[in-house]
Amino acid sequence: VRKELFTTHLMTPDGVRALGRLAREHWLRTADGLRGEDVVLFDEMAVALAGAVCEWSGVPCAPGGEVRQLAQDCVAMVDGFATPGPRHWKARRARSRQEDALARAVDNVRRDPDASRPGKESSVLEAVAAHRDADGSPLDTHTAAVELLNVLRPTVAITWFTTFAAHALHRFPAVRDELRRADGAYARAFAHEVRRCYPFVPFVCGLAARDLRFGAQDVPEGTLVLLDVAGHHRDPDLWPEPDRFDPRRFLGREPGPGELIAQGGGNARTGHRCPGEDITVHLLATLAQALADVQFDVPEQDLGIPVTRIPTRPRSGMTVRVPARSTDRVPVR
Repeated sequence: VRKELFTTHLMTPDGVRALGRLAREHWLRTADGLRGEDVVLFDEMAVALAGAVCEWSGVPCAPGGEVRQLAQDCVAMVDGFATPGPRHWKARRARSRQEDALARAVDNVRRDPDASRPGKESSVLEAVAAHRDADGSPLDTHTAAVELLNVLRPTVAITWFTTFAAHALHRFPAVRDELRRADGAYARAFAHEVRRCYPFVPFVCGLAARDLRFGAQDVPEGTLVLLDVAGHHRDPDLWPEPDRFDPRRFLGREPGPGELIAQGGGNARTGHRCPGEDITVHLLATLAQALADVQFDVPEQDLGIPVTRIPTRPRSGMTVRVPARSTDRVPVR
């Protein structure tokens, strides 16, 4: 089901562009409503992305409390993965709360399938509610809710990368100026460079499924193997001047399957790579331009990014202040 949803709804050019437009609109609307306030960008970007993906997918979510709760729950689910202790239990409570809410949404559509979007193309919510397995039976409501959450949660998770993008725009004002002037190709290159320099997870680990040989090293079955994602992205054999933030290294080309491994390696269809990576890149590029277009002040704070935390982010969450509209120059894109 999830593969069908990605291929027929989200991983189409029109679907990706539509979600990108909504994400930009929701973020600019959010920023406009917070002028003159010190706000944690990480938190508010999560709300904007939650609102955008709900509108795009047809999931009913009232602006304000419901959207903010969804955003907080999706963040908790990602923040608590593979983590014992309080973050793990917070993630489980968040998952349960949202699965219950989405199950109710599926039930409502099934009770009155013609009332949700009359005269419009089928939404993701409607597609999940109407899906039938090979034997003709519909998905049970819990499974349907899980499939919907598998669309909402990864979209909200892009909050991490957009916060890193804001961090980079603050650190490198010349890049910010270029991003404001540039076209989509530079924005996409900027998105790739953010993913290279700012690791969502500094490392990942797993157990060898069988005996294997890596280079000159024998790796017995069951060995704990650590992949140094941050180190790979700073390897001077792969990246000229690896410590320099330079989006132009990606202009005119896409990174190879073994170069940029922020979302896994290899081929998305046959390897261990996120199938929604291109969606992440598109949304990150779109929102990076939106961040560059709106002038924001960054007060004194701890912007350090701990590499010992998974997933990591700026310690402060990136507190910003959006000043009066007169200082903005928001081009139409």
